[in-house]
Amino acid sequence: MALISKATIQEVNNRLDAIAVVGDFVRLEKKGGRWWGRCPFHGGGQEKTPSFKVDPDLKMYHCFGCGKGGSVISFVMEMEKLSYPEAIKVLAKKSGVEIIYEEGPSEENENDNSLREELFELYRRTTVTFQHFLLEKPEGKNALNYLKERGVNSQMIDTFKLGYAPQDRNFLHKFLRQKGYSDDFLEKSGLFSSRNKSFPMFSGRLMFPITDRQGRIVAFGGRALPGILQSDGKEPPKYINSPETEIYKKGQTLYAIDLAKSEMRTTKTVYLAEGYMDVLALHQGGVVNSVAPLGTAFTDEQAKWLSRWVEKVVLIFDNDEAGQKAAYKAIITCRKNALSCSIASLEEGLKTETGGENAANIKDPADILQKFDAEILKKVLKFTINDFEYLIVRGNSQYAAKGNINRAAEFMFPYLEALDSEIDRSDSITRIADIYKIERSAVQKDYSHWKSTGTKDFSERQDDGIKPKLHVSRNEELTLLANVAVNTELYPDFRAAVEIKDIDDLAAKELFIALEECFKHGQSGIDALLSRIDDEALRNFVASLGTSGEFKSEMEGISARDPRRFMEDGIKRVRIKILKKRITEINAQMRESERSSQDLNIDELLADKKIIDSQIRKLEGR
Repeated sequence: MALISKATIQEVNNRLDAIAVVGDFVRLEKKGGRWWGRCPFHGGGQEKTPSFKVDPDLKMYHCFGCGKGGSVISFVMEMEKLSYPEAIKVLAKKSGVEIIYEEGPSEENENDNSLREELFELYRRTTVTFQHFLLEKPEGKNALNYLKERGVNSQMIDTFKLGYAPQDRNFLHKFLRQKGYSDDFLEKSGLFSSRNKSFPMFSGRLMFPITDRQGRIVAFGGRALPGILQSDGKEPPKYINSPETEIYKKGQTLYAIDLAKSEMRTTKTVYLAEGYMDVLALHQGGVVNSVAPLGTAFTDEQAKWLSRWVEKVVLIFDNDEAGQKAAYKAIITCRKNALSCSIASLEEGLKTETGGENAANIKDPADILQKFDAEILKKVLKFTINDFEYLIVRGNSQYAAKGNINRAAEFMFPYLEALDSEIDRSDSITRIADIYKIERSAVQKDYSHWKSTGTKDFSERQDDGIKPKLHVSRNEELTLLANVAVNTELYPDFRAAVEIKDIDDLAAKELFIALEECFKHGQSGIDALLSRIDDEALRNFVASLGTSGEFKSEMEGISARDPRRFMEDGIKRVRIKILKKRITEINAQMRESERSSQDLNIDELLADKKIIDSQIRKLEGR
């Protein structure tokens, strides 16, 4: 294998902009003629006082805290875990230097033909193929029309290299084999099923290439097109994401990070959205410092990377149960990593900018782009609420409004713990005391007790805010959700029939939320589901019932051998419960009317009751 020539290496060194290269990983500020940042090695980028210095003339770095130092090339090798030849190739591309090789073999340079390099090239070629299908082939027309209907313009299609994976499941493997790729290599690529080695992960889907920080394509996300059903007549998962490979780790990657990082460094702000379409809408609206996690919760590792470039995160999550839970976790993740945080108030922004006109059912940036325009989207994003105020509002609605001031204050404790400044923590405790009109010393005492008792595994819920450790015991609702959990192909039908508000058991609600998060992010399999359940007892319950198959319906003797009938029976019982609750409400209304002489239409209530009784008898088979 040929060596990279010394002349090429020298040219790369000559052209290197040390501040720009290191600035891709560390937020640098010029002080006294020198460039300083927080060390990414010993402090994780979270030092209070910057001790990491970069010399642009010598093209070297040094940390006065941990003593680590070296050339810019060695810095890139360390940060990206690259060999020397790989680092030279990366920097040559960044600097616009053509790589020239010398003759002669080199064991060190064998990485040029490594699995990583081959995977980068494979994903580049596959992306070009998918682009061709979207823009040039008749079968990509539906996907192209969908993008246009959602308001995505041709510039965004080109910038994000969007494509279409052909419906023919035999095409991709055959095509790549003809290009010289071996079966063994394709098996490791992440493009094909682990069960059927020639079966593609993606077919008949709109394709979103996922890039690393250097702009190299490392994975794909695929969206099912509306109205297209599977061969069994069911709706497919909305999104499917690539599995992790040698070049792709979900928790270390953010969608559009390569496109956003320049503006992030300039503004010191990042907009964190939920998914691909939202990021496209934001970039089209001129908010190019926008990224999204990739089918997972916002991770500490992602936050640490962002903290090297930005100081503030603006969360743009859906206002549904799963979105609000994700926002809570993201706030804590931001604060743990020294990032300030605010939440976009899309509803308030729309009301102000449009007068509420045509704003119904709009929940995310992609909806705003589709129904209004890019300018409105940009204006709406100016309406934000800081994380403290957001959590106070949540705590008020869940607890204080019901008279439970202690729980409202306790709701804020995970946030207090995540703050990296004792001054900020002290100020927040004072504000909590003032808001709820309680002694500051009482808040401080309860917070200290909360920390010392080890009850910090609280997780924010949408139905009742913070929850203590779940009480997990086998019951009708939890067994129903567990059946769906271990037969995830049933979930699309289940969610169409049952809403989370219809479920009473808290553990069952938690399982419902986890299933919905997996569904929204296109994840399947029990591992993905269990990773989204915080409570250990609930995880163990699902695993136990799943492995034992101990499902049994009380109504018709239906067992786990027929999971669909078991689910349908459970849905029937949930509907009966809801109808019986309505009967109770009608009876209460009638009694109240008799006591207070309210002018209620008793005949109408009786008619409603009669109809509901009939529905219950029908469901019960009477």
